[in-house]
Amino acid sequence: MAIAHADFIEGMAKGMAVLESFDTERQRLNATLAAQRAGLTRAAARRHLLTLAHLGYLETDGSWFWLAPKVLRFSGSYLASARLPRAIQPTLDRLSARTREAFSAVVLDGDQVVIVARSGPTRLLAYGLHLGARLPSFATSTGRVLLAAKPKAAFTAWLKGRELPRLTAHTTTDVRGLRAIVEQVRLQDWCVASEEHELGVHAAAVPLRNMEGRVVAALNVVTTRERVAQPVLQHETLPLL
Repeated sequence: MAIAHADFIEGMAKGMAVLESFDTERQRLNATLAAQRAGLTRAAARRHLLTLAHLGYLETDGSWFWLAPKVLRFSGSYLASARLPRAIQPTLDRLSARTREAFSAVVLDGDQVVIVARSGPTRLLAYGLHLGARLPSFATSTGRVLLAAKPKAAFTAWLKGRELPRLTAHTTTDVRGLRAIVEQVRLQDWCVASEEHELGVHAAAVPLRNMEGRVVAALNVVTTRERVAQPVLQHETLPLL
């Protein structure tokens, strides 16, 4: 959403940037690391860290900072009020009970996808498919489905000048290769990604559309290599999705 410059609160934006600096890769930050990650000076990052700790969103030992349970107020409010997670959860539960596999509903957020609903055996939590997990869109089945839903001009703009880091030996890092993959996903209306984001993870995804036909999310299953290979993919996995 674009707003007028006069309406933009720069201090709030910087504070949110510091809060977003914490993730599974960096669970504890000091002022120097937070400054690097948020693109701020060390002094500014320190002030924001101290303010967030004072407000209860961070905990600290005086030098290092980490997220406090209070940050869950945001996600809890979203999950309690958003329509999509509530609407899709019973379906995910049924699919998981039927197959004993992990299913997720995922939305696009910038360059990443975010899991907003999931169901599956606890043994599959090792794949990082927990609620709220953020994954790179270019290397995941759900991400590619959601990128394919973009207008072609918008996707071209998204690709321009983009670097695709190698996450595993199987990751597509060539922009032209990714463009071809997304174009194929656009034509076939489903996607498979095997070990491109994480070794041992094989997933198939399809788009979720609203009543107007607009793609609002993606549904995926994390399964075995055999279930994303032909002919099982066409005869069992995709029909299930």
